[in-house]
Amino acid sequence: MLTKLLAFGLLWRLVGNPFLALLILVVILYVLDRRFIGLTPNIFKPFQLSRRATRLRSDLHANPHNTSAKLELARILIERKKFSEALPYLEQTLPIMEESADVHYEIGLCHLKLGNLIKGESYMLKAVELNPRVKFGEAYLRLGEALAPSSPERAVQFIEQFRDLHSSSVEAYYRLGQLYQQLGRAEDAKRSYREALDIHRGLPRYSRRQQRRWALLARFK
Repeated sequence: MLTKLLAFGLLWRLVGNPFLALLILVVILYVLDRRFIGLTPNIFKPFQLSRRATRLRSDLHANPHNTSAKLELARILIERKKFSEALPYLEQTLPIMEESADVHYEIGLCHLKLGNLIKGESYMLKAVELNPRVKFGEAYLRLGEALAPSSPERAVQFIEQFRDLHSSSVEAYYRLGQLYQQLGRAEDAKRSYREALDIHRGLPRYSRRQQRRWALLARFK
């Protein structure tokens, strides 16, 4: 905090305007975070996704049977957390891509995010049946995340399965810690948070940056 105040004071003296100095400082901190830490989101990405979605909608207007455009648009909508908009496009692609574990996973994810837990679980388990490592095991993690409020015991089982498939996931250990806390298993929770930090320290630099958020959350537990 002291460093930021000193930097703000220096910028104020240099530019002669406190509001401009604050703006410059925010920009500098944002650039540094994006380059070295990765806690702040990419502020330009929503605009890029929106432009791409507009082009895909135009393509579909011209060719309503373009399955690849439907699938790409659905994935953009999922990334923008517009799950109810993404779901119809995915359901339209399913008859053509019945053996696609990814499509089943994405339909399941939309249902889970929309609160349709039974349907979501059914599609997720079908995705796992088609490919046990679909999305690098993300199906188990998302099932655990969705079921945690209503069925923490089952959620623990799913996240443990994810952890076993993807043992370098800091998020998995953090979420396990949360669930153990919810179940009153304090020692298990502490162990999971410690393991999250240990794993984060042992990761390559690029991966540490990607998973730093979960390590910071575990550190403050």
